[in-house]
Amino acid sequence: MKSFFALLLTVVCIGCGYKSPSTAPAPQPGVTPAISQLAPDNTNAGSTAFVLTVNGSNFAGDAVVNFNGAPMTTTVVSGNQVTAAIPASSVATSGTVPVSVTNPGTAASGPYSGGTMSETSATVNFTIN
Repeated sequence: MKSFFALLLTVVCIGCGYKSPSTAPAPQPGVTPAISQLAPDNTNAGSTAFVLTVNGSNFAGDAVVNFNGAPMTTTVVSGNQVTAAIPASSVATSGTVPVSVTNPGTAASGPYSGGTMSETSATVNFTIN
């Protein structure tokens, strides 16, 4: 009798079209941040460490400021403002460096969620005189 019920259950599951998910879906695009202003937007070569304020929009709660391609210690003030600690070593020589903000992606939260991808803003130039 047990064999009959096991066989019946198997037939019903196959007949209903049930199958376990084969792979998790691909991550979806995340929210892309945008920079509108840097404060300050320049400093002198050889200056001491300072705090860079980045104003814009769509900053996630875990956004990261990239200064010359390197992630900086970042504080999210709001969805429109983040600050970053820029060490003196990053402004030792004159030149123009790109600044961007990255919203990290999110991990998948189950078999039907692929999470989101990391998104990075367009760069804005910071001048080291």
